[in-house]
Amino acid sequence: LVLLKTADATLPLDAARLGSIAVIGQLADSQRDLLGPWVFDHDTTEAVSILQGIRDAATGAAVTFAPGAGIPPRLYASMFDRMDPSAVNTPDGYDDDAAIAEAVEAAAAADVAVVVIGQRQNQIGENASSAVLDLPGRQLEQLQRIVATGTPVVALVMSGRPLDLRWADAHVPAILQVWYPGTRGGEAVANALFGAVSPAGRLPFTWPRHVGHVPLYYNHYRTFQPDNQAKRYWEEPSTPLYVFGHGLSYADFAYGNLRLDRDSIAVGETATVSVDVTNTSGRDADEVVQLYIHQRSGTSTRPVRELKGFARVVVKAGDTVTVSLPLGPGELRYWSAVTRGWLQDATTIDVFAGGSSAAGLATTLTVTA
Repeated sequence: LVLLKTADATLPLDAARLGSIAVIGQLADSQRDLLGPWVFDHDTTEAVSILQGIRDAATGAAVTFAPGAGIPPRLYASMFDRMDPSAVNTPDGYDDDAAIAEAVEAAAAADVAVVVIGQRQNQIGENASSAVLDLPGRQLEQLQRIVATGTPVVALVMSGRPLDLRWADAHVPAILQVWYPGTRGGEAVANALFGAVSPAGRLPFTWPRHVGHVPLYYNHYRTFQPDNQAKRYWEEPSTPLYVFGHGLSYADFAYGNLRLDRDSIAVGETATVSVDVTNTSGRDADEVVQLYIHQRSGTSTRPVRELKGFARVVVKAGDTVTVSLPLGPGELRYWSAVTRGWLQDATTIDVFAGGSSAAGLATTLTVTA
């Protein structure tokens, strides 16, 4: 699970202090969609839905459910649905207006609204490319109307691809990317919602603002006017909505004292990169420490930043841990289109460490011939 955004101390939810929770969205009560695509030998009845997970965890609160906006079916049916009698679709003749009105009413009467948005399992995976990144159907309209009630909102995003979350990012205080979390997914989501665990997932891709930004890579090359790369479009930034490696926590971490065990190595040798990570909050949590490099020059053009190592560590409240990662031939060599082979250059390497690809803590390593 990846915590994309949290503000105003919305998460984690305090089940003991909540009188009522409204759970909104057809995906919240779908056992089959929870499992994701490419699942063929399964017992859907074993799956714990997000709705059930919340009900089991929030035993002292009144949990209401409204399916809300329908999710339109595929224009071209999935070939896998013919083999899967448990596949779910919004029924024909579904009254979107009435269902959205019911969802908004339920949210307005609750202490908090948990709104599950996204795509069904057969709208991702093989034979399921998408022309847009919009939320299917009227899910965005429904989310906007629920936020307008003034009830605090947590958005859970069920998808296998980035979706257009620009409005949600600007107006919803908490967003948790839950993917298709599997058979016990409802329990895992509830544990994160109510703080039994602190989310520590990280994005494995760069999250674009809009489909017009695709493809969008964190490890791009330096191109014409690199200092203006964030200003390619006239109406909005061309930067990602969420960078590669992004993921928040219920704890706060500070990075410092980035260092190398040596300033220079020869080609074929290995240096060790170390960084101190301090949990500045009052709760224990996991942090994913990420190591990136930029090779300044070489036989071939190199990306502005490349992930070369990471470590998930437990840091207790108030403690500092030191994380060490290697930089050697396995991390510094690359496939060159010039030589048509693997090589490692004598060059200068910029080294970065932090909690995402936007890591700002930096030092340098010299590689000699």
